[in-house]
Amino acid sequence: MKIAIIGAGAAGCFAAIEMKRRCPKADITIYEAGRKPLAKVAVTGGGRCNLTNTFAGVRSMGAAYPRGERLMKRLLKEFSQEDTWRWFESEGVRLVAQDDGCVFPASQDAMEIVNTLLRLLRSHGVRVLTGHRAALIERADGGADGHLRISFADKSLHPQEADAVLLANGGSPKAQGLAMLAPLDVETASPVPSLFSLCLPGDSVTELTGTVVKHAAASLSGTKMRAEGPLLITHWGMSGPAILKLSAYAARQLHDCGYRARLAINWLGDRNAQDVAEMVGALAAGNPKKQLASAYPEQLNARLWQHLLAKCGLKADSRWGELGRKGINKLVATLVDDQYSVNGKCRFKEEFVTCGGVALAAVNPSTLESRSCPGLYFAGETLDIDGITGGFNLQAAWTTGFVAAKAIANRCQAGGKG
Repeated sequence: MKIAIIGAGAAGCFAAIEMKRRCPKADITIYEAGRKPLAKVAVTGGGRCNLTNTFAGVRSMGAAYPRGERLMKRLLKEFSQEDTWRWFESEGVRLVAQDDGCVFPASQDAMEIVNTLLRLLRSHGVRVLTGHRAALIERADGGADGHLRISFADKSLHPQEADAVLLANGGSPKAQGLAMLAPLDVETASPVPSLFSLCLPGDSVTELTGTVVKHAAASLSGTKMRAEGPLLITHWGMSGPAILKLSAYAARQLHDCGYRARLAINWLGDRNAQDVAEMVGALAAGNPKKQLASAYPEQLNARLWQHLLAKCGLKADSRWGELGRKGINKLVATLVDDQYSVNGKCRFKEEFVTCGGVALAAVNPSTLESRSCPGLYFAGETLDIDGITGGFNLQAAWTTGFVAAKAIANRCQAGGKG
């Protein structure tokens, strides 16, 4: 049986290895548009490869996967984060988990993951052809028996036919990236960016670039979209896990409003106005003779505190004992609901992913095979599944790659029939 995989990323390469293990006689070729396989894996997690998450702190599957929650809950029963851990350690990759649940190779080197997968592809005899971008997938001879033909943008490679095709070419920030599916009537969800930092042009907070608040909360004013975690102030605006998670939850809303919105920051994370009022009151009572600039919440640094004082219209050299109820109320309001005007987004290194792709209603949830085109399967970010930062997107790649590989291998063993 001849199998074609489009995309030599995490999902495609992992699926190829799993297919070969289940169906050793299968003839598998991976076609990759870029120059190198697994290029994104090599740089993910700052070059350390955050390859999964323990899910220990995840309150619900929807908190980890803004799109694809129900399907991922189902598929993780087939291949979970624990299975990922065992799979890589069985190949000699020792893994470690951080306190935040992020899992990395103990070497802290993404190339250990890349080289492990490449070694397995070679040992199993999987061909990887780079520099060939798939342009069109269609039924060979107009048939409906699962036999498919792939045409490529570069004419150096003639159209290739296969008994089964796995599309695992990653997310596409533009709808044109899904145009190859046009002849097959596959339902898609319009792709838009996810996991990006927010631009605050002209705001004085950007003068505090490099400032990190370990536990903040970010939300979009007027919505229920909210995320917590570390927050980083940059020279263009705000980033860090709290902002990246918020951008994932609100990916479509932000796209629809042209990335112009009101951003609300609670600099003290999950503490509400009453808690913060008590804290500020205690600061005032305990430091009556100190200047406002010299006594402040331990979660904040001096530069950010002075920025917040100025935003409240309070003088840094005023005494805490002179603040009064009105001043305390201003401080509390700013600490828990500090408002900023968002105007634009900025790609966050390699963590940029796509919301949208092949609609989940268009695939069999047990096999990830197309409902409209037998023999065509999907895995990874090609599907309308995307997670927040923290290893969840790579886990989706391993899981969907595994499920699709198992289904294709079963098809292979059955003689190519669905």
